[in-house]
Amino acid sequence: MIRDLFLGFIRLHILHHAAEAPIFGLDMIRELARHGYELSPGTLYPILHKLAAAGYLAQETQVVGGKQRKYYRATPAGRAALAEAMVKVRELVSEVGLDSTPA
Repeated sequence: MIRDLFLGFIRLHILHHAAEAPIFGLDMIRELARHGYELSPGTLYPILHKLAAAGYLAQETQVVGGKQRKYYRATPAGRAALAEAMVKVRELVSEVGLDSTPA
């Protein structure tokens, strides 16, 4: 159950970063690790592929250092899903009292 909850947060992180700038797998693994998520490529890449298949991410291949690297960016549908999810996240944070400063 906890894993499923965290996978939702990870998807939001991915959409957020892909809405700001194109992302690639290894860089996202490092970024997510900064937030306490330890993901293997075997976990991250299926998430990226599913988000792309659902139309939330667009994929582009570029050659970097002689190797092909897949970059992902948020599509309009991905940006809309992120915006909708952020409304729900803010509502949840407000409801559980995480948005208030401790006295």
